[in-house]
Amino acid sequence: MPLFFRKKKPSDDARKRLEYQMCLAKEAGADDILDISKCELSEVPYGAFATCKVLQKKVLIIHTNNLTSLVPKSCSLLSLITVKVLDLHNNQLASLPAEIGQLTALQVLNLERNLLKCLPQSIGDLAQLQMLNVKGNKLKELPTTVSGLRSLRTLDISGNTLQELPRVLAHIRTLETLILDASSMTYPPPDICSAGTESVQQFLCKECGIAYYPPSQYQLPVLESDGGGTSVDGVDKAVHKYLEEESKWQVRLTGREGEKKMQEKLEFEQRLNMGQREHALLVQQMNSQKDEILQTMRQDQLRLEEGLTKHQRCLEEEHLKLLQQLKQAEQGIASRIQKLLEDNQRQKQSSDILKSLENERIRMEQLMAITQEETEQLRRREVASAMQQMLAESYKHKLIQMTYESRRQDLVSQACSSLAEMDQKFQQILSWQQLDQNKAVGQILQEIEMQKAAFEALQVKKDLMHRQIRNQIKLIETELLQLTQLELKRQELDTETLQGVITEQRQALGYLLQQLLKEKKQREEELQQILV
Repeated sequence: MPLFFRKKKPSDDARKRLEYQMCLAKEAGADDILDISKCELSEVPYGAFATCKVLQKKVLIIHTNNLTSLVPKSCSLLSLITVKVLDLHNNQLASLPAEIGQLTALQVLNLERNLLKCLPQSIGDLAQLQMLNVKGNKLKELPTTVSGLRSLRTLDISGNTLQELPRVLAHIRTLETLILDASSMTYPPPDICSAGTESVQQFLCKECGIAYYPPSQYQLPVLESDGGGTSVDGVDKAVHKYLEEESKWQVRLTGREGEKKMQEKLEFEQRLNMGQREHALLVQQMNSQKDEILQTMRQDQLRLEEGLTKHQRCLEEEHLKLLQQLKQAEQGIASRIQKLLEDNQRQKQSSDILKSLENERIRMEQLMAITQEETEQLRRREVASAMQQMLAESYKHKLIQMTYESRRQDLVSQACSSLAEMDQKFQQILSWQQLDQNKAVGQILQEIEMQKAAFEALQVKKDLMHRQIRNQIKLIETELLQLTQLELKRQELDTETLQGVITEQRQALGYLLQQLLKEKKQREEELQQILV
């Protein structure tokens, strides 16, 4: 057996494809995709990491290779910090690097058909991850840190040896699609797993003691890139289009017609780039429209706030004017009173003038009281309207809570009743099966005993040795009978010679009879052993 193995070199076509894709990614005006799939790579080249770092690529496709590790030597995973889509399916990866959580911009991670046995704990740091595909691996469990995937929408864990889901999966409120092998699951039960993602999440939330809310209430907005350009859906569409067109080109290039098809491929890639640019322009236009709408809304709010402040200022100014007017009126009244008193002292005018002055003072006080009451009434009305609004809103919230609790209780009661009915039906079926099994066992035992008795009888009848022994016993018994008859007939003669011969014959026959009986017993024991 050789001590050292040489790495399998990629074919000429694979090497040419790798060189072409690397050159295409470095061209001016190239898109954000680096595709080095189907290049028979055993490790990721250093140039791919450098290209992603310098040109800030957002989509890295390395599927259908022979990769055993993601990060080569003398490279850092931080070079892929701008990558949003990482496709590694159909490789030979046995593990992921522990620093995978540093890819904070990652939104799509495809690890289908690899040799993964576990996921690193740092995968929970991928807060923007929306799709995780680990189908067709050797995973036995999921790490508890998956609860940190707050933006996860799709999770595919089928084709693994998983039998239990972690309870912390209930904390992922945005999960819309969960794909798993329901028949091989033990927790949650298979019937709940086969019912769909919503039933699984409800079960896990119930186990954790938290309320379940559908993902539509926690649906996050489309995550934008750092520059505010394309969204994840746009990148996914571009990736799917590129993969479809790439497969078509591979079918066409099987004939190896040469430079014409390469030119056609270049033209196609230029058209693909134009389409991606148009998509990016559309997304930018949508974002600009959103920004304009937000700006108009802010301007309207500012205008309303300015109008309110102006109105309040006008009211305050009017209030100040009224106070000044009242002060001036009071001052005028005081001056008039002083003048009247002086005139009274000087001229000693009649009491009618004093009464008129007092009436005027009373009237002014009444006016002052009326203005104060009006201001207090206005304040009370404003407070009452605000309290009514608060009460109406609180009443609406209470109604919403009551309806939600009633719906939740109805759902829980329906689920309990359905489970109870299923348990009753299952117990009835089990009891019927046990009765049928007992009946079948009794019948089988009776048939076995009958067959044993019949087989023993047949064996005894068919056995030649046993038959010969029985015949010899019958013959000996007949001869003994004849001897006894002879003895009875010849008792009168009473000769010694005859008695000696008869006794010798009787002893010999008795000895033969004993031997035959022993042989019969031995043969019956042998037959019983054969039956056993």
